[in-house]
Amino acid sequence: MGKQRAVVIGGGLGGLSCAIRLAADGHNVTVLEKNERAGGKLNQRSGKGFTFDTGPSILTMPWVLERLFKSAGKDLSDYMTITRVEPGWRSFFEDGTTVDMVADIPQMLHELRSVNPDDAKKYFDYMQYAQELYELCKKSFYKESISGLQELRQLHSLKELLGFDPMRTVAEGTSKYFKDKRLQQMFNFLVMYVGSSPYHSPAVLSQLAYVQLGIGVHYVEGGMYNIARGMLKLLEEQGVEVRTEAEVTGIQTEDGKATGVELADGEVIQGDIIVSNLEAIPTYRNLTLSPEAVNKSYELEKTFIPSVSGLVLLLGVNKKFPKLAHHNFFFADDMESEFKQIYDEGVPADDPTVYVGVSAKSDSSQAPEGKENLFVLTHVPPLKDGESWEKFREAYREKVIAKLERQGMTGLREAIEFEYQFIPDDLRELYGPNGGSIYGIAADKKKNGGFKIPSRSDLYDNLYFVGGSTHPGGGVPMVTLSGQLTADLIKKNLSKVKA
Repeated sequence: MGKQRAVVIGGGLGGLSCAIRLAADGHNVTVLEKNERAGGKLNQRSGKGFTFDTGPSILTMPWVLERLFKSAGKDLSDYMTITRVEPGWRSFFEDGTTVDMVADIPQMLHELRSVNPDDAKKYFDYMQYAQELYELCKKSFYKESISGLQELRQLHSLKELLGFDPMRTVAEGTSKYFKDKRLQQMFNFLVMYVGSSPYHSPAVLSQLAYVQLGIGVHYVEGGMYNIARGMLKLLEEQGVEVRTEAEVTGIQTEDGKATGVELADGEVIQGDIIVSNLEAIPTYRNLTLSPEAVNKSYELEKTFIPSVSGLVLLLGVNKKFPKLAHHNFFFADDMESEFKQIYDEGVPADDPTVYVGVSAKSDSSQAPEGKENLFVLTHVPPLKDGESWEKFREAYREKVIAKLERQGMTGLREAIEFEYQFIPDDLRELYGPNGGSIYGIAADKKKNGGFKIPSRSDLYDNLYFVGGSTHPGGGVPMVTLSGQLTADLIKKNLSKVKA
């Protein structure tokens, strides 16, 4: 097929990684980003000497980034410095228990014994279970763009398929190894960081324990936004045009093909390949503008529900909190009730789990001397059509601050000297995801079996999707991988046309 013109809508990590791969494959690529900076939810904000990553704060599976840069003939370490964070995180429970999640095995066993000696004996078995799930995924989920069970079956033997523990949910998998509610909560919560509930998501996602503890939690020096900066530098070297403040308002289609995109100022850019980093459902609903595409979006919505959204508080504080690690979880008192309210009832939890990231603990450049930068995230239900989160903003901020103070961050309220907030409305407005979701689509065993929206559109044969709503899902490594796997799929489809 030779050189194709590829247009990538949206410069999130999925769009940028797909653009890198398409350029490496010899295509002529243009990336169009509506905001003033590329990076999508991975972004940065600063004020009064504090710097904050506004989105992802944890990096796992750095091999995904290494592989991306290698595919363009480059070495990742020339573009960013990745360091390991230990402890991976610190967990605070309402009963005063504190547990560090560490990759160091003797120390981790010590931590677990201090909570429940019987459960500590099961740690090796649990980690082996998680590692086996991860290794199975490396053979399929992390290797190819998979659209459903049919394709998965072609890549695995029956024995391997049963190895995915298909009958269990994450919560059921965890309870097989740990009886202590606190330890169940700590390991179950890992799945919340791909936006899913442990009571609904398939057990295969228990591999996240191995991803965090076996491969480790990492940080990018100078802030996570340096991942985007590194990708943008590589794209510049490849001669790819990345246009910011270039909002795409429509995808042009003709005879079952996408032919180009239209910008807010009326400019039309033709393309042989169109890749949307905007989630699939809003792409069909808002950009393709044909009745069949709108119908398609409603059809997809029945199976693929948006993941959680969030209330984000960026707090610059004039003191240090010595009890905190780089990553911290302040857990809800009742895990089942928290997930039930958020996922089943669609209401903000009365007592939510709160994540506090303090990158200044690992990187002094992120906050002035003697001060700290707190990235506070609380998960909340996605927005329904026409709904605003504004009505909860003040009361929920108050609930979060009160909880942190109650669980040991004494004097937090008085220490705040810089604050910036993001509510679900802001996420929806800035990045266009369905319901203001953070992680794309929730993995739901009953609704979608843990699968995502296929990366290739079945309405327009040269329209593709990348990002959290497509395979393999949400989170930095997954969306970066989605860009690479979608580029592989494009290559495969182009070679079929050629043949």
